[in-house]
Amino acid sequence: MSTKTPQWLEWAQRLQAIAQNGLTFAKDPFDLERFSQIRQIAAEILSSSDDSDAADSVIDLFKNNFGYATPKVDVRAAVFDNDRILLVKERSDNAWALPGGWADIGDAPSMAALREVREETGYEAKTEKLAAVYDQRLHDHPPYPFHSYKLFFICILTGGAPKLSLETTAVDFFDENNIPSLSLPRVTSTQIHHMFDHHRHPEWPTSFD
Repeated sequence: MSTKTPQWLEWAQRLQAIAQNGLTFAKDPFDLERFSQIRQIAAEILSSSDDSDAADSVIDLFKNNFGYATPKVDVRAAVFDNDRILLVKERSDNAWALPGGWADIGDAPSMAALREVREETGYEAKTEKLAAVYDQRLHDHPPYPFHSYKLFFICILTGGAPKLSLETTAVDFFDENNIPSLSLPRVTSTQIHHMFDHHRHPEWPTSFD
């Protein structure tokens, strides 16, 4: 586990959260303008560029988030068939990941994970345990504008057949010694191997942070 979150990323995330909370609760037009400026500063830090288009794209991302700022929740399903794990090839970066994504409003976490399995792979699965709850910043993921928690569920295959989705270009099972190139914003090699450990040791407690 890595705890070396870049200081600039922590500052930018905190500024974005302050701005989002301020824009949610402030009434005074001068305060709203100040919070908009803070959001702009956070976007410029995150874009790491003097390119105004890059900062504008981050601002557009921020505008999709409103209300009190809290960590986003990413759910991942480690689906096992005997001793092989199910992975999907992401269309966005041509790398592999556990099925998963942002939890939707109204979804229980485990149900969100199973829905992602069904939508991204065509397979049906059953959750066995919550293996890990990770703070995205404390692991070897690339910098990301928002603070997020990652929930990993151990699942077993129950049925279905491989099927591609709008987000995936391939679906396959892999043994632990043959893991392909991974989509690091979504999952790391260390996390994959830890899922194999949890699969082999169902009595283990949930890992966290």
